[in-house]
Amino acid sequence: MSNYVTYQDLIQMIIDSGRSYDMAMLDKAYAVGAQAHEGQRRRSGEPYICHPIHVAMLLVELGMDTESVAAALMHDVVEDTAVTLEQIQSEFGSEVAHMVDGVTKLTKIVFSSVEEQQSENLRKMLMAMSQDVRVMIIKLCDRLHNMRTGDAWPEQKRRDKALETMEVYAPIAHRLGISNIKEELEDRSLRYLDPIGYEKIHELLREHGGKEFVENIAEVIRERLAENGMPNATMKSRVKSVYGIYRKTYMQNRDFEEIYDVYAVRVILDTVAECYNALGVIHDMYHPLPNRFKDYISTPKPNGYQSLHTTVIGHEGIPFEVQIRTHEMDQMAEYGVAAHWKYKAGIQGGGRDKLDERLAWVRQLLESQRENEDAGSLLQDLKGDLLPEEVFAFTPKGDVINLPAGATVIDFAYAIHSAVGNRMVGAKVNSRIVPIDHKVVTGEIIEIITGPKDKGPSRDWLKIVTTSEARNKIRTWFKRERREENIQEGRAMLERELRRNLITIPDAKWDEFMAEIARRQRMNSAEEMYAALGYGGLQISRLMGKIKEEYARMRAAEEKTTTPAIDKIPLQTYKTSDSKASEGVVVEGIDNTPIKFAKCCSPLPGDEIVGFITRGFGVSIHKKDCQNVQASMRDPENQARWVNAHWQDSKKESYKASLELTAMNREGLVGDVISTLGDMRVPIYAMNARMVDNGRAVISLTVGIASAEHMNSVLNRLRHLRDVIVVTRG
Repeated sequence: MSNYVTYQDLIQMIIDSGRSYDMAMLDKAYAVGAQAHEGQRRRSGEPYICHPIHVAMLLVELGMDTESVAAALMHDVVEDTAVTLEQIQSEFGSEVAHMVDGVTKLTKIVFSSVEEQQSENLRKMLMAMSQDVRVMIIKLCDRLHNMRTGDAWPEQKRRDKALETMEVYAPIAHRLGISNIKEELEDRSLRYLDPIGYEKIHELLREHGGKEFVENIAEVIRERLAENGMPNATMKSRVKSVYGIYRKTYMQNRDFEEIYDVYAVRVILDTVAECYNALGVIHDMYHPLPNRFKDYISTPKPNGYQSLHTTVIGHEGIPFEVQIRTHEMDQMAEYGVAAHWKYKAGIQGGGRDKLDERLAWVRQLLESQRENEDAGSLLQDLKGDLLPEEVFAFTPKGDVINLPAGATVIDFAYAIHSAVGNRMVGAKVNSRIVPIDHKVVTGEIIEIITGPKDKGPSRDWLKIVTTSEARNKIRTWFKRERREENIQEGRAMLERELRRNLITIPDAKWDEFMAEIARRQRMNSAEEMYAALGYGGLQISRLMGKIKEEYARMRAAEEKTTTPAIDKIPLQTYKTSDSKASEGVVVEGIDNTPIKFAKCCSPLPGDEIVGFITRGFGVSIHKKDCQNVQASMRDPENQARWVNAHWQDSKKESYKASLELTAMNREGLVGDVISTLGDMRVPIYAMNARMVDNGRAVISLTVGIASAEHMNSVLNRLRHLRDVIVVTRG
């Protein structure tokens, strides 16, 4: 037990901080948490209460207030124990209760998919965060401690949590300016997502050393600044985070030696004027690299970060970055929004206005989401808005517009005002006409060319824009201005998708069927659903899952009341004495006919099969339980074309079958797949590998399979390969 963190450790940290805390409230909060979690243990074996204490200690380290620390000590009691939110509100007040509620996950609601649950959890946290940013700071500390102890999780959970951390929580920490937490979350996530890449970067850092190098440089710069009238300069040095180097070496395909900011020296001064003076002194001392100077003091980053950055070559020929800033800028860079509590004793006075400004993006995102019926798109929009790289461009009047990297001139127009975006007909960059999908580059002066007032956006723009703000403003325009057009477009889109999925809904049942689907989407009518599809507020891909469920339910009900079982439907039978096999299949009464295996169900030896006499190419062989078979056999025109078929006793050695494998992208993945199939003596006829989003890879294969049992054996072997997420039969 002595190795476990205790409440006494938290008290000692509070004493060492020198800050004033309401210890009576914290004692009471600890008592509630300790009693509620009594007897509970974490996967690591430690008592559960150690986790809330760790989270509380991280908050004290950030300098957060009493209410935040109290909420941290109780942040899991509502979710995991019998304690209610009402009890917390009664004992600790609405402020603490609000924070506990904001951090608590939505565990008691049944969602239709993991994505929807993740989106709703995010929505709840963001709404709480828009009212009180401390909710998100507690959640970030909670996630950080979970990632520190993630070795106790099963491997798949480690990867899932790491991916969510990398896509959502680390970018939020970046947006809030809490750089230390952001970098540690990224490094720990990378260790689970790509352990080999992580170790390689660690090895490179060990080989190059560097800590002593930057410390010596910092001392030389400090002495030179003192000689030039700046004796109070505070010096810090750092080596770039593992994930920061990983992004540039693996994702941008650069050598370690090509990364100029692996080593950095930070110069902290009293005034902004001294910062610019120090820049001149440093450029006299070392040779600055061209195009590597950035002035974030005059143009701060969206998360409030301010500093001068310059990259210079040292006398040893090693490039390093110098960051120059004031003490206040350094506090904001280290602690982000938490600096409001650490250095200003809360958010009284002018602090509140700055904080509101910093959180405007959260409210803007939630506001645009209220007009968007597709809850799942919150996750996509959030990821898009939290991209860690930004670009800065100017209007002709000199106003600065900041956008995520990759944003287009359409995004720029909507960032100015929705009316400018809606009336946009073109754009000029630095006085030259550019295409409408031109990606904005930092420093460009962009003039938006507008048309008449009744000019509206194009639906195609939804495929071009990258920011949620632009996407939702375009959708809103179509929602308000083109309702009838949206309904027609949405219905046509839905009908096309149904045809593609071979789903046929009788006209007599269409209205009732679609009304039920609309109800499941929490919409008032099918027309409202069509309109949402038409203007892009609802994604067809998310709708099809529910349509397939409802369609299967409708067909099952019909079969019970009106249709005999498939094996009772008489199949066309011919004389069988002279029937010969083709492709290992015997079609009763038909000799030497061309055979093809239906791609919709890919039958294999061992599956029960039937044949369909096609008009263009012999007989198509399906599995007997194929959905298309069931639908076609009920059609009087097609019934006579279905014939009995079975596998020949002396089966072929192998049949072509399609597989699709999804895995975390890594070096050697394709080789492992080929090696595994080779070990099983499985022939490979075709293979295609491609990268998709979120660091994943998809490998499509056509292989030789002997039977259904053989297929299951191959699938199981592939599923056990390292980093494989899912393997499916085509």
